[in-house]
Amino acid sequence: MLPLLSSAADTMTVFGGVDPIVLADANAPDTGGLADFLRGFFGPLFLVIVSIVAIFFLFTREITRFAQFIILAIFIGIVFYVPGIIEVIAVALARAMGVSTE
Repeated sequence: MLPLLSSAADTMTVFGGVDPIVLADANAPDTGGLADFLRGFFGPLFLVIVSIVAIFFLFTREITRFAQFIILAIFIGIVFYVPGIIEVIAVALARAMGVSTE
């Protein structure tokens, strides 16, 4: 706990109050399935939008924009569908810069 707040927390527990950390844990919402729900909801929507835009680029014969869009869509899809990729990339970048990640 922070040194500035430790005396306030000790005072609350001495006078019969509840430890603020325990109180915060008890009132925390259960978000265990939130990421899976959002992935299941927005995943198909993402694929539909990518398909429509890709078909538009193909019909207008803009092959360069189509290729750029597909590369960007693949990158966004990887970030969206692979849940731990952001953490892996952040740790790899930190290690490459010489920052300790332990």
